[in-house]
Amino acid sequence: PILTFFADLMGLFGGAVIAVTVLDMNIPQFVRQLSEAVELNHFMVGMVKAPLFGFIIALVGCYEGLRVSASAESVGQQTTRSVVESIALVIALDTLFVVFFSIIGV
Repeated sequence: PILTFFADLMGLFGGAVIAVTVLDMNIPQFVRQLSEAVELNHFMVGMVKAPLFGFIIALVGCYEGLRVSASAESVGQQTTRSVVESIALVIALDTLFVVFFSIIGV
């Protein structure tokens, strides 16, 4: 969650820099537009999803890493399998989150 929070802050900072330099907005305008466009719920959803995605990725990586046999080729194959499975599971979990959060109205 700390890395997600930091990335969110850097994204907001980058958005502010672009808004000021390219769009000729001032900081109060940017903050006002930001508060109208983004709710705190959006931030909280991201903070909930990030650690669960990280857990899924770590779990798949460990599982596939333990299945490596004694060859360099096996390491490459299991690494590729781990990446593909992680991407698929994160997309599936994100889909479930979308359904869940839309049902509860977030």
